[in-house]
Amino acid sequence: MPFKSIIHDVKGELGSISRKGKSRLLRVVQDSLVCINAFKQSYWANMPYELLRDVLMRIEASEITWPTRKTVVSCAGVCRNWRKIMKEIVKTPEISGNLTFPISLKQPGPRDSLLQCYIKRSCNNQIYYLYLGLYQFSNEDGKFLLAARKCRWPTCTDYIISLNADDVSKGSNTYIGKLRSNFLGTKFEIYDSQPPNVGAKVTKSCSIRLMNAKQISPRVPTGSYPIAHISYELKVLGSRGPRRMQCIMDAIPTSSSELEGVAPMQTEFLHSNLDTFPSLPFFRSKSTRTKSSQFGPLSSLRDGMLVLKNKAPRWHEQLQCWCLNFNGRVTVASVKNFQLVAFAENVVVRQEQQENVILQFGKVGNDVFTMDYQYPISAFQAFAICLSSFDTKIACE
Repeated sequence: MPFKSIIHDVKGELGSISRKGKSRLLRVVQDSLVCINAFKQSYWANMPYELLRDVLMRIEASEITWPTRKTVVSCAGVCRNWRKIMKEIVKTPEISGNLTFPISLKQPGPRDSLLQCYIKRSCNNQIYYLYLGLYQFSNEDGKFLLAARKCRWPTCTDYIISLNADDVSKGSNTYIGKLRSNFLGTKFEIYDSQPPNVGAKVTKSCSIRLMNAKQISPRVPTGSYPIAHISYELKVLGSRGPRRMQCIMDAIPTSSSELEGVAPMQTEFLHSNLDTFPSLPFFRSKSTRTKSSQFGPLSSLRDGMLVLKNKAPRWHEQLQCWCLNFNGRVTVASVKNFQLVAFAENVVVRQEQQENVILQFGKVGNDVFTMDYQYPISAFQAFAICLSSFDTKIACE
């Protein structure tokens, strides 16, 4: 039997439990057990560890781009042993430049190039979708990565970020963080659903979740960990010009933007069932927050936190507009367009470091925007920063 057929059969039988009715549950379980036993008795299960690892390494090396890279994800879902091997084989985006597993979205991007993505805005339901670009000059048929839903409140605006495009809510098992703005839309905070580093702490909520009038133990952490602060410069009434923004990355040291710098990296989700995208609903209590001083390791670093500032555009006399070089990735003029570079106060920054764009965002069509990022920020952090550009800014326009 072909290798891909074995993976498809095993995952198909196991996944059919959640798709069929309760009346057929027993038969599905029996069929799944038969399939698993047949797999255990096959030569794939009895293959020596070194040989199996070599086969999986060949598969990972041959399927380097999406959509064919889904074979790598399928291999990791066959059994615990295969998953362990695949997690050892698959490199982080910093090294490979690929986004394979969901945790890759929380890990820093590649060092030597920008990872090209794009955002689609749905004005009808106020949802923003992040896709991985599969082709260099096309923003269609991309690999879905994240979704964010805009929620307006009397004094602020929240952007709920989820791994599931069909369930963008804070009560979802696929919720990974949020972006919150103030009333004027000039200051934003990015919150992660889990600690960005070992030293992060959060105060547990005293409230109890209830479902059907019964107490249940929480399956997903309720803490919100602040990982970045974004601010837009206020403009004096009557003044005109491009926006000026600054991002303070609480969980990333300044040295990470240098050649040998290192940024913190998350290796797995705290709730291990996140990779399977379950749809079990539950009620979430109000999240608690931490202060920046509680981040432990970063609060005592000598070089401080990484600061990103937008690259100043130049005025083009012939075109009569402000211009930035996006290398063909942005085609429509917009006040939302920006490029972020590392900034160090009272430190002489090298010319090449000033030109090293860490994140760029710009409009290419009606409700379509490109988002390119690289080390030391992650796709999740880049997406949240770009969402701040969409928000209405009363005092910055």
